Amino acid sequence: MTAERTFIAIKPDGVQRGLVGEVLGRFERKGFKLVALKQLIPSRDLAQEHYGVHRERPFFDKLVNFITSGPVIAMVWEGEGVISNARRMIGATKPLEADPGTIRGDLAIDIGRNVIHGSDAPETAVFEIGLWFSADELSSWEPADQIWRVEE
Repeated sequence: MTAERTFIAIKPDGVQRGLVGEVLGRFERKGFKLVALKQLIPSRDLAQEHYGVHRERPFFDKLVNFITSGPVIAMVWEGEGVISNARRMIGATKPLEADPGTIRGDLAIDIGRNVIHGSDAPETAVFEIGLWFSADELSSWEPADQIWRVEE
């Protein structure tokens, strides 16, 4: 398995409830590498493009209104299997269906306030990273502990 990148966003409810450090810590402790991070209040245009696949759904306007209601922490994480691992760490979209130990299972309140977003596939990750970050905002770096790893 090769290293890949994924887009993760802590939504306004997670930021306003003071969960940023908790979420960041979970990804760091898992061993993923943070390659981009910023806080912003998304524009309506950005939100509409991000949630474009839901444009025809009845909840589209609610999604856009919520994600633009306050600060979001936008991140790019890198590592082997980061997309599928992040999805498992995040948990089910509906917090009542999310397993204990997942971010949503432990921290989310309801489906409309579920703390976090994560890319669901490699193609989605590429799209979302390009939407939220310019190429010069992504950092390529090697963690110092990489020299400690034994190659097989």
